[in-house]
Amino acid sequence: MKERLQKVIAAAGVDSRRHAEKLITSGRVSVNNVVVTRLGVKADAEKDIIRIDGKTISVEKTKHYIALNKPAGFVTTLHDPQNRPTVVDLLRDVPERVYPVGRLDYDSKGLLILTNDGDFAQKVQHPRFEKPKIYRVKVQGRLSKEELKQLGKGIKLPDGVFKPENVKIEKINDLSCWLQLTLKEGKNRIIRRGFEAIGHRVAGLVREAIGDLNLGNLKEGMWRHLTKKEIGQLLDNMAGQKR
Repeated sequence: MKERLQKVIAAAGVDSRRHAEKLITSGRVSVNNVVVTRLGVKADAEKDIIRIDGKTISVEKTKHYIALNKPAGFVTTLHDPQNRPTVVDLLRDVPERVYPVGRLDYDSKGLLILTNDGDFAQKVQHPRFEKPKIYRVKVQGRLSKEELKQLGKGIKLPDGVFKPENVKIEKINDLSCWLQLTLKEGKNRIIRRGFEAIGHRVAGLVREAIGDLNLGNLKEGMWRHLTKKEIGQLLDNMAGQKR
């Protein structure tokens, strides 16, 4: 059965559908020895020979859904131009190639989902059904009552508003404090930029949960497979938000 080429690539576990589109438009994909650069082209995974950078792909792969407790000092990509360690370096025991669903920046820690199921990744990352995420954040200095009110009202940034929910101060030190917050936006480095906008540099950031999925007792740098229940909860919860 013919399907859009980016969907076939995602189903083969090569990359997410969004990144598969970039592979196509950059001329790295061929179907039956013909390079494809236009989105919308369809292919049959069972009959057509599909190659990326000259390597044939196959859809006959076991699906993997992984929770990783990402340490600081790893980038959330498959390849890094600066040759820094990537999160996939922590999953060498996984027999299939997997890729991150969403991002955590280089200095951040915590829960990250990886998979080779393109449809699953597409649904989890879709802006309409983006899951609330819980973070623990260490900021330099102490937050005043006025600054907490500012966070509640929302901090204007060049690309939108930083408006965390359920902000709770957990611990106050002489020069810093720890707090917990919930965030639904997925903009790049929005927590760090939001606090910097009110004069507080983020000194530590840990993502503890994505929707109902949380770190639990998963140690830093370690990973585990998601249970069927956890996968189902992520997808069922998203379906329940449809209007």
